[in-house]
Formats: sequence, C-alpha cells, structure tokens
Amino acid sequence: MKIHETYIKRCLQLAKNGLPAAMPNPSVGAVLVHEGKIIAEGYTSAYGGAHAEVNCIAGVYAEQSRSTEASIKKLLSKSALYVSLEPCSHYGKTPPCADLIIDSGIKKVIIGTIDPFAKVAGAGIKKLMVAGCDVSIGVLEDECRESNKRFFTYHEKKRPYIILKWAQTLDGFIAPKTRDAQKPVWITNKRSRQLVHKWRSEEQAILVGGKTVLEDNPSLTTRDWEGKNPIRIVVDSKNNLAQDLKIFNNDAKTISLEESEPEAICKTLYENEIQSLIIEGGRHTLQQFIDAGIWDEARVFYGKNIFRDGTKAPTINQTFSETSRKAIVDDTLIYYKNSPS
Repeated sequence: MKIHETYIKRCLQLAKNGLPAAMPNPSVGAVLVHEGKIIAEGYTSAYGGAHAEVNCIAGVYAEQSRSTEASIKKLLSKSALYVSLEPCSHYGKTPPCADLIIDSGIKKVIIGTIDPFAKVAGAGIKKLMVAGCDVSIGVLEDECRESNKRFFTYHEKKRPYIILKWAQTLDGFIAPKTRDAQKPVWITNKRSRQLVHKWRSEEQAILVGGKTVLEDNPSLTTRDWEGKNPIRIVVDSKNNLAQDLKIFNNDAKTISLEESEPEAICKTLYENEIQSLIIEGGRHTLQQFIDAGIWDEARVFYGKNIFRDGTKAPTINQTFSETSRKAIVDDTLIYYKNSPS
C-alpha cells in the first residue's frame, strides 16, 4: 500500500497544475508505472480539453515514437495506471477515459477515490473490472477528495464550495463610520490585497451584497494578478443598482440576484453550474451565511488599523476551526474551516 500512496501523491501534485483552468471539471493527476519506474504523467487540460488519463497515455506514445504500436501496447499491458479520481465512463466534452484505458491494454488501475458525479459514480470502475482490469480503490482517499473539494461539494451538497473572506481592524471593524473620497477604505496592505486577487483568479465566482456595491463601487476583478476574472454575483433584492457601477462593466460577467437568503442563492448558483464562490461582503451577507452554516472555509485578515467605530466584523462562532495563520508583512491572515458540531 505504501508504494501505491507514493504514486497517488504524485498524481495529486500533478492535479494541482490543472486548476483552476479545468473547472467545472475536476483536475486529476495520472501516472503510468512500469517495473517501478514512472514512464508517463498527465493532468487534466483546461475545460473541454483532454483528461489526465488521455494526456498520460499520449505521453507514452510520444516517448516511444520510434516503437511499433504492438510494442507500445505490450509496454502498457505490463504497466500500472495510477489516477487520483475514478476514470470517467460517459461521453461529455471528451470520450470516456475508461474506454481508452481498456483499449490501450492497461490491466492494472489504482484509483484514489470514486467520482461523485452521477454519470460516473462507480460506473467507470465497473467498466474497467468487467473488461478484466485489476482495480484498486481508496488510496489516500481523503487527500484526493480535498484535491477536488469544489467538485465534491458541488455534486454532493448541490451548492458551490463557499469561501468567506473579510478584513478587520484590531478593534474588530470592517469599515469606518464615515468615509472620505477613498472607496473602499483599506484595512490591509498591498501584499494582502494582491493575494486576494490571486484567490479570485482561482474560483469561478465572487459574491457581494448590494449595499457593498453602493458604498464601495468595487470592480471585483483580478486586476492585480494575472488570471481570469471570476463571475461577479451581486445580491440586488431591491433592484436599485445603477448600471454604470463598476460591477456591471465589461471586464467580467455579472449575475444579479433578487433572492437574498443563502439557501436560495446556493440553489441558483448550483443551477448555473458554479462550483466555487468567494463571498467578500458586506457584513450582513457574510453573517447570513455564517448563521446558516452554509460555508466551507474562511480567510480573515487582521490589519493594524483602529477605527473605534463603524461596521463591526462578522461574528465568529464555535464552528470556526482555525487551520493555520501567517503573517503578510504587517497583516495577519487566519484560515478557518467550518466544523459544525
């Protein structure tokens, strides 16, 4: 089992290279091993492109380009394929990976975890086993699920993976009582703000309440980081947001929601196939999701400012379990996960 874990760990390393471009597909890593040596590797291409298994097997053919088809098939038949997620068994943007594995003559397949997607969910494993493959399942399963936590949350909980994010002062405020011409009033340093833009590039969507849009007029883009802008979601229950606000410009797609309850928001986003969401404010919106228990992780910056009065930070309750903290120049960033009792 230890040797299996070594190769699945490599699959997980490879899978990181596929995100966020692979979304809404999961990003999978695959390695082919022959006589204790990795002979090819692959990970999921950008959405609509080849899956990890396809890229991995193609790597063998590229490496063995001077060999005959028969000799390559013989090599594959004596190799073991390791994948972090169950090979697909259905036609989507690409043909089934399980069929390719079978046609390639691979006889041994080691899988990190089962795919939760209803069109797969064990069907890929069954197809491989019916074809005579020796299949092992459940190697570093928790790590493999974590690798695609957005994908698993979307299919198992029927909602996006939700990240709460805010910045608060030393005395516990997220905004001052009064504002000058600067909108928003910054609590964190430039390095922290750049990190937030990196996070935006890693998720499918970002959500704020209508009050935040009116007060701060945010762009909600990745302008300080090289990456794709997320879909902008704004809760506009009163339908009173002017179309000349930055959130409605052409930099990214924007979806306005009339519903304001977390459950209804999640239902709409699920129907729009949005797998991951950062909620950046305001206080009321963040607190609603906290109180409903509908969130997965929180990333909270603690700056050096003191406001003495203003908008209080969201209330952290007993479900907030700290996982790590780090200093970003003179800011402190604390990561939490949702640990409901």
